[in-house]
Amino acid sequence: MNWWKGLKGKIKRDEPLKTHTTFKIGGPAKFFIEPKDVLDLKLLLRLLKRYRIPFLVIGAGSNILVSDKGLNAAVIRLGSSHFKEVHRKKNYLELGSAVGLKKAVMIAQRNGLSGMEFLIGIPGTVGGALVMNAGLPGENIGGLVKYIKVMDNEGKTKTLHKKDLQFSYRSSNLSKYIILGACFRLKKQNKKEINNKTGEYLNNRRKTQDLLWPSAGCVFKNPRQYSAGKLIDSCGLKGRMAGGARISFKHANFILNLGNAKAKDILKLMNLVRREVKSKFNINLKPEIKIWQ
Repeated sequence: MNWWKGLKGKIKRDEPLKTHTTFKIGGPAKFFIEPKDVLDLKLLLRLLKRYRIPFLVIGAGSNILVSDKGLNAAVIRLGSSHFKEVHRKKNYLELGSAVGLKKAVMIAQRNGLSGMEFLIGIPGTVGGALVMNAGLPGENIGGLVKYIKVMDNEGKTKTLHKKDLQFSYRSSNLSKYIILGACFRLKKQNKKEINNKTGEYLNNRRKTQDLLWPSAGCVFKNPRQYSAGKLIDSCGLKGRMAGGARISFKHANFILNLGNAKAKDILKLMNLVRREVKSKFNINLKPEIKIWQ
C-alpha cells in the first residue's frame, strides 16, 4: 500500500538516521520524507493522520540522539528549496526554516545587518534553533524574532507574533508546531564590524569546544547559576569512555563519537555524568539534547 501516493516530495524507506544527525548515530526511520512545499507538507500531515503513522521533525539533527534500533515512525525534514527562501526588507530578514545558521549569519553580514553573529558555529537550522531558543548566555535567537510562520499537526498555518511566543533558556512554546520560516529584526551596521564580531564568536567556539569529532554540542543544560561543563569536570569525568564514545577532554559537556559509537554508549556516559554530579553536588542535570527512541 503506497499511502504516500500524491506527494511530490522525496520519500525514502528505512533511511539510516545516522546520516542526518551531527552525532552520526541512529538506526533507520521507517519513512524519511522531504515535502516539496507547504501544500505538500499539509497533504503529508493529512495522510499520516489518516494512516495513523507517528512522525517527528528533524532539521540539521544537531541536538538529537537516535536509538540504535531506529524509529517505527516517519521523520520529516523540510529540506527543499522552498523552505530555504530568503527575503530582506530594510532591517528585517525573513528566512525559511531550513536555512542553516551559518548561512543566515553570512546573509545578514552581506546585507550589513547585525544581531545574528552569536549564532555562528552552531550547526543547526533556523527552525531547530527557534524551537530550542539557541544561543549564548544573554543572547538567544528568540530575542531577534518579529514573527514566526508555523503549521500545526492538523495542517493549519498561522503566524505567531511576539505576544504569542514564549522563549526561555533552551526552550520555547514552539515544539507543538512545524516551523515554516521566521522574520528577524536586526540592526544596520558596518560590514567590517559585523565580520570582526562574527570572527570573535567563531574563534571563541574553536578555543572552548571540541569540534574534531561528531557530537551534538552540549549534552546537558546549565543548571541555574552553574556551568554543567564545570560540574562534570569537577567530578573528574573528562576522558571517560563507553564503547566508541568519550567525554571530551576540552569541554566536559561534550560527548564525542570517536567513529563507531552507539546510542547506548552515549546514554551510558550520560547516566554516569548525572549520577556523579548528583552524588557530589546534589544537582540533577537535565538533557539539552533530544533522545529519540
